[in-house]
Amino acid sequence: MAPDEHIGHRVAVPRPAWAAVSRRADQRFLSSPAAADCRAVTILVRKADSPDIRPLAAALARAFEDDPVMTWLLPDTRRQSRLPTLFELELKYLHLPYNEVYTTAELSGGALWAPPGKWQTSPLSLLRAMPRLAFTLGTRIPTTIRTIAKVEKRHPREPHWYLAVLGTDPPWQGKGVGSALLAPVLERCDKTATGAYLESSKESNIPFYNRHGFEVTGTIDLPRGGPRVWSMWREPRP
Repeated sequence: MAPDEHIGHRVAVPRPAWAAVSRRADQRFLSSPAAADCRAVTILVRKADSPDIRPLAAALARAFEDDPVMTWLLPDTRRQSRLPTLFELELKYLHLPYNEVYTTAELSGGALWAPPGKWQTSPLSLLRAMPRLAFTLGTRIPTTIRTIAKVEKRHPREPHWYLAVLGTDPPWQGKGVGSALLAPVLERCDKTATGAYLESSKESNIPFYNRHGFEVTGTIDLPRGGPRVWSMWREPRP
């Protein structure tokens, strides 16, 4: 798939509550031109490329500003200014080289995938990112490396697609963006009978992933009193 290829995904959106005030009002709404707009929207999903790194990193930083893992790794007031750099480095060195980063036409979110056999953090990629990574994380570098090691130790070994990051810019949350971003790779998983794996840093996100076929397989308590994350596996659907 070319980096600029667009994939249209229709995402169901509930009708507004006022449309069901009465049976008569509901029937009038269903027959109106606005009904189609409220039933579904089309979200254009495409592969991200190098020019998208900075704006996409900014969107992901906003999405993860209150994330338990990020607030633990970057506990000070400079988190808001450092998170975009962290995601820029992750995009540039860890995920864009595999050409499996998905975003939308509006850069309203991103899904950062690693294809089967490519989920481990490459020492060379880490070395290339280290100067800016050291500046961004400062004294949290040792804790970050321990965290990566612990999480990767629990990683499944069978072939699978790894969802490293899924985030939606807050103004776009609740509009089906996350589901649309997942769709291209999950469809490939089903076609090729390949599993998928992720770690959820928020327990409240588990029901969302459940709806897409993921199930909790365990928990990982991050080192040095860090937060808990939930391991989730998805079997391919027939």
